[in-house]
Order: sequence, then structure tokens, then C-alpha cells
Amino acid sequence: MPVSAAVDADIRSHIEAWLPEMISLRHHLHRHPELSFQEHDTAALVADRLTGWGYEVHQGLAGTGVVGTLRLGDGPASVGIRADMDALPILETTGLDYASIHDGRMHACGHDGHTAILLAAARCLAERRRFDGTLRVIFQPAEEHGGGARRMIEDGLFQILPVDRIFGLHNMPGLPTGVFGFRPGPLTAANDDIVITIRGKGGHGAFPDTAIDPIVAGAAIVMALQGIVARNVPAARPAVITVGSFHAGTAANVIPDEAVLQLSIRTTDPDTRRLVIRRIHEVAEAQAASCGASATLEVHAGYPAVINDPAATAFARDAACRMFGQARVHDIADAAMGSEDFAFMLEAVPGCYLVVGNGDGTGPTACMIHNPGYDFNDHILGDAAALWVGVAEASLQG
Repeated sequence: MPVSAAVDADIRSHIEAWLPEMISLRHHLHRHPELSFQEHDTAALVADRLTGWGYEVHQGLAGTGVVGTLRLGDGPASVGIRADMDALPILETTGLDYASIHDGRMHACGHDGHTAILLAAARCLAERRRFDGTLRVIFQPAEEHGGGARRMIEDGLFQILPVDRIFGLHNMPGLPTGVFGFRPGPLTAANDDIVITIRGKGGHGAFPDTAIDPIVAGAAIVMALQGIVARNVPAARPAVITVGSFHAGTAANVIPDEAVLQLSIRTTDPDTRRLVIRRIHEVAEAQAASCGASATLEVHAGYPAVINDPAATAFARDAACRMFGQARVHDIADAAMGSEDFAFMLEAVPGCYLVVGNGDGTGPTACMIHNPGYDFNDHILGDAAALWVGVAEASLQG
């Protein structure tokens, strides 16, 4: 057996020795979910475990963020691995023995699993002590709501605790259990919300000629917006414009003064993001004016696109191939149009965000995320943790 293969097998057997304990910890986290910026008990558990394993623990970034640092030798290299900790405001329907004890809160996105994966990797790395440099394990609050990654960075994460590269992962229902997926460049989309307020002149529905109908203007805007992606965005660049809300009026025979549209915008590169937002302004204002109305727009910037560094992605992909074989490595063809706030970390530091298959059959582990029937797949915990150990040790070879 080649030396590298023997080392990788050793990592996996090391984790297997206490994997049941890590699964039990994951169930505890699932049973006690905490919402964005409220992860106080989760953060305390993480900090306690890391301290016990010899990590220097830094708390308080973004309120409930926890970063563990382990330095070995005198190597100059540093690497960060991130997990998210928050749950969602969803009423769980799984019926599991370890289902949430808090009505209206559940781990419907697998962040309990992501936290347990990184804790398992942190324990293994601390016990093996086979690297030369600085390891930072980053437990982030508020991925779901509030941009916890951005808040940690604004609080000085990479100034106080710098890293050369950053890695993160997300479980992926629909992908076979334990298959690792990689994509250099854009992996997920930027998301922005736009509110368009159309102002006309109210009147009686029987006398529309005496009014300026904002509903007609709004309908014209909705239809015209669909031409932006079709006719302004290059065909090779994904973009989505969704009008998810159209509110106007309260009675059938009354033309209202105002109509309000709410839009969700998804793009995968900064240039397309700017183009689409600019064209929405132009189209909305021009269509409203053509009806005699006016339109004002409010842009609420969300998360940027996750854009993976090609070199860091190839590095992590090579580690997965070496440890688990090519058959368990999947090259993702297209960026997903969902969003993820790890994008903020990748804007600050080169790195890679990857996915691991949560299952493609039936049942809670194959259920889509953000669904009340979803559950993280415990069968992927050990291998995902082993991958983080392999990535960290290879990054800090000395």
C-alpha cells in the first residue's frame, strides 16, 4: 500500500474509533436548535470541546462565533475550515427520537451535521498532531439569516486570525451518500432583493380614464423584466429574475394609488449582477413612465456568489480522490442558483466550498433542505471529517 494511502486509511480508522460519540453529539445539536445569532449553547459546547482538545479558543466574533486555533511546529502556513451552526424557524415533522424539542425551530439545513463534522476533524487533528503550521477551525453563526460570515469578517476574523486558505462544505440531498462534489469558479449564485414601488393616481374602476393605474404599469413591468435575461444577459451566464410578490388594491371597483413588486435576483458573477440590477432600474422606470406612472426601486443586497479558487478546489478534489477514489468524486457541471454566505469568506481569502451527498433515495436524508421532513445523514459524518483532516494535514505539511 502506498504511504499516502496508508496515512489516509489511518485517518479514517482513527475517526471510526469514536464516531458513535460524534453522532450522539450531532443528535444533541439537532435536538437543541438555535436560530441565527442565538447559538449560545451551541457555541459554548463547541468552545468547551475545543478547549479540552488543546485548542486556543477565540469567542465573540459576530456575537456567537467560535474559532479554535492549534499551532504545531514553526511552519508559516495556515489553513481555515469553517462550519455553520444556526438552525431555521421551521416546525419539524420528522418524528425522530432526537427531533427538535423547540416548536418552530429545527436543523432543516444540516448545520448540526456540519458542526459535528468539523468537531470530529478538530479532535482527530489534535490527537494525531501530524502537521506543521497553524490550523483554525471556524464555527460561524447566522448563515441562514444575517450574514454571519460577513459579520465575523467585519469583526476582524482574518485580521486577528489570518489564514492562507479557507475551506467549507454543505451536505447535498439528491447526491448519493458520501459522494463529494467540486466546481472551480462559481458554485452558488448571488442573491439580491429589489422592491419596486409604482405610484399612479387612484380612481373609480368605472372611469379608468380619470386615473393612472399602477396595476397596469406593474403588469407591464413584470412582463418586460423577463426580457432582461433573454435579451441583455449573455447566454452563457446564468441569471434569474423572479417576481415573487405583487400587491395592489383592496377592491374590485377601485383603482389604487400604488402597487408594490418584490423581486428575487440570482446571478453568478459580479458583472452580470451589476448589469441585471441596472437594467431592472431602466425597465421599471421606463415601463411605469409609459403608463403615466412613476417607479422607485430599493435594492437590498444579499450574499455574493460563491466563487471557488481553482487551485484550492483542485487541491481539495485531489485529497478526496486519494482518500475515497475517483468513483466518489463528482464534478459539478453548473452553478446552483441558491445562495450561501461562505461567499464572503471566499471574497476575503482564496479557498473552496464543496458538497457531500446526503442521499438520493427516500426518507429524511434525501429530503430537500429547508423542508420540515429533512434530516442530516449520519453516514457521511466520518468520511467528511476524514476529508477535512486530509485537507488540513496536506495544507500544513511543513
